[in-house]
Amino acid sequence: LLFVVGTVSCTLFLAVNGLYSASDDVIELTPTNFNKEVIQSESLWLVEFYAPWCGHCQRLTPEWKKAATALKGVVKVGAVDADKHQSLGGQYGVRGFPTIKIFGANKNKAEDYQGGRTSDAIVDAALSALRSLVKARLSGRSGGYSSGKQSRESGGGDKKDVIELTDDSFDKNVINSDDVWMVEFYAPWCGHCKNLEPEWAAAATEVKEQTKGKVKLAAVDATVNQMLASRYGIRGFPTIKIFQKGEDPVDYDGGRTRSDIIARALDLFSDNAPPPELLEIISEDVLKSTCDAHQLCIISVLPHILDTGASGRNSYLDVMLKMAEKYKKKMWGWLWTEAGAQSDLESSLGIGGFGYPAMAAINARKMKFALLKGSFSEQGINEFLRELSVGRGSTAPVGGGAFPKIHSVEPWDGKDGELPVEDDIDLSDVDLDDWNKDEL
Repeated sequence: LLFVVGTVSCTLFLAVNGLYSASDDVIELTPTNFNKEVIQSESLWLVEFYAPWCGHCQRLTPEWKKAATALKGVVKVGAVDADKHQSLGGQYGVRGFPTIKIFGANKNKAEDYQGGRTSDAIVDAALSALRSLVKARLSGRSGGYSSGKQSRESGGGDKKDVIELTDDSFDKNVINSDDVWMVEFYAPWCGHCKNLEPEWAAAATEVKEQTKGKVKLAAVDATVNQMLASRYGIRGFPTIKIFQKGEDPVDYDGGRTRSDIIARALDLFSDNAPPPELLEIISEDVLKSTCDAHQLCIISVLPHILDTGASGRNSYLDVMLKMAEKYKKKMWGWLWTEAGAQSDLESSLGIGGFGYPAMAAINARKMKFALLKGSFSEQGINEFLRELSVGRGSTAPVGGGAFPKIHSVEPWDGKDGELPVEDDIDLSDVDLDDWNKDEL
């Protein structure tokens, strides 16, 4: 959401208390209850995705509550604090607040509500959508939520990326594995398991691709593999547990859609992923490949090696590495260069010639950047990056609107710098006494 300026919508993330309470007729929705309440429901739902600090959302709140009361027992009206539950907002493509979605006959294809923000307009839209849903049922086109049921036997190639585990194969595959495992314990006769199966299979394929196999989705028939079911205290089906090396297994209690499962798997992947590489800008390719592949690239311009020596430079690089680790979930690129080595780049970012070390965060798609104003320290950089991560902080266009020429340079050899060797000067013919007299 960086560098996006909202006109009629709010676009920043900041934690404040929610706008709705249990006494309202608006149903508070979370990643834990969304699938059960909305996706598996036969009812028509209007769902507002909001952020508590957003002025547009605050103005909508009394109208949304009035509409919910008027529609009680007819249409379900819910609200998601998408600031608190960003994964749920992201799942439905929420980019600004408030965003209102209509979940009708096909719950997997929500429609955007584009109407007015008054209770009258909201009620009218709800009743129109309800009429369409009922007419569709009457004509036999839709019976409400389609769970996509299929038997475990008929899955065929669809579940090719779900790893079937048994009492015999579980330990050697899962325990002490460097990979993260999400394991579903199921029973073949269980209806909820059959509903989950296509979602689990689709998620397995997507997760395998996005994590390059570092997060694995597996399944255990707990009616056959009773040793495993007993060991992990399986009491109901399906039960999903997460296994990570060196940690006790934990229950997965998120939603049961492929999007929910994928989102959690990617969170687990980023938690366990190594920090991104910190690369020196030694060529144009290094800069462009890093900045084009990431939402942001963080560039540090460090003092000349003669000003800091190897130990001083390494201390700056250590600070950057710590910040790269702290913000690794953001999937940003991290680069550095020596003062003067890329003077054109420095000029385009308003750095050039003084104030080292310096840091800039660049959005290559928009060709905008923000400069670190505070200290080049863990605390100063953390405050700078935290502001960026919630869409705040002043930005400016990159000078010239594009990356300038990048010079190819030799990578730093890790050593202290050496002064350039000057030509020896023969002083044998110089009369130093006469020179001193002249000076005096």
